[in-house]
Amino acid sequence: MSLVDKLNYYSKRKSFKYGIPFLIMMVAGSFGLQQFSNLRYQYAKKQPVTPEEMKKYGVSMKNRQEVTLESEYDKVKSVDIENWENKRGPRPWEEEDDKSSPAKH
Repeated sequence: MSLVDKLNYYSKRKSFKYGIPFLIMMVAGSFGLQQFSNLRYQYAKKQPVTPEEMKKYGVSMKNRQEVTLESEYDKVKSVDIENWENKRGPRPWEEEDDKSSPAKH
């Protein structure tokens, strides 16, 4: 039997037609998952940013003792939720001078 005859013979077999691609996908998937797992664990080890580092970049952070649930609740309690006006934001396709009026179709 020549090489072409052997390929034709094996290409008609179900084990070759479905089994070999399945095994290739299993092995390739294993390597792919390994790369994703490495990324996950690589970035999971990162520590949170400290306030000193944030000041270096120009961001001011409050101390943890300053921000409490009670203080935030007091801020929200002072908001008037009964009297408000719904304002429509500009759409990307509208012109600059047409922002205040509703869209014309």
